[in-house]
Amino acid sequence: MSTLQNKVVVITGASSGIGALCARLLSEKGAIPILTARSQERLEQVSAGISGRHELIPLDVTRQEQVEAVAARVLEQYGRVDILLNNAGYGKFDYFHETDLTEFEQMMDVNYMGAVRCIKAFLPQMTARGTGQIVNVASMAGKIGTAKSSSYTATKHALLGFSNALRQELRGSGVTITTINPGPIDTPFFDLADPSGGYVRNVGWFMLKPDKVAQHIVRAMELRKEEVNLPRWISPFLKLYQLAPRLTDRLGHGVMNKK
Repeated sequence: MSTLQNKVVVITGASSGIGALCARLLSEKGAIPILTARSQERLEQVSAGISGRHELIPLDVTRQEQVEAVAARVLEQYGRVDILLNNAGYGKFDYFHETDLTEFEQMMDVNYMGAVRCIKAFLPQMTARGTGQIVNVASMAGKIGTAKSSSYTATKHALLGFSNALRQELRGSGVTITTINPGPIDTPFFDLADPSGGYVRNVGWFMLKPDKVAQHIVRAMELRKEEVNLPRWISPFLKLYQLAPRLTDRLGHGVMNKK
């Protein structure tokens, strides 16, 4: 029997991509996924592929009142939330001078503040019970910045730094903070982030398969891992970047900047 049996798992951004795939996998393992996203119609499409017990709740993570209402509804119905998967997010790739300030604000509001709002709403009952897990889908961009992604990279640096600090605050509380840091994934994310398709063509050879990423995320829930970097082979490069960021920037400029 999976350790996820009967676990109540709230998923943001569950109407497509990684969120939808995680919901399906969690259901197969006996968990109770609560799928949230802005579009009821798209949630219903995902629901059609899930045979186990689950629930759909429309949610815009930029709306504080909606986050609080959803948290109250789920906690009243189930009495607890065992895992919160903060997956909602988007990106747009443009040079800094071409990016309007409102884009920076809106992206930060979804990718970073959306996660913060949800954690604020669901964390208290976890700490009160002395158990729980928060899984934040960050990005490799949270560790390495590249050209044409200053707005998106800033949101993921913020989410990763926040997660690392919160993990320290919650040591000994029974609540695990997990960060997932994937490289490019073959999902609809790039329909908006890279409408020209140029970046996808440049990095297609090492783009991650969404079902594999979803499997890693669910496995991190089962093992209560604190960090997952994908693809795994990039970990040594991340360590080198942390040790010598300026040197790595100079030497790896051509390799990293494919947008």
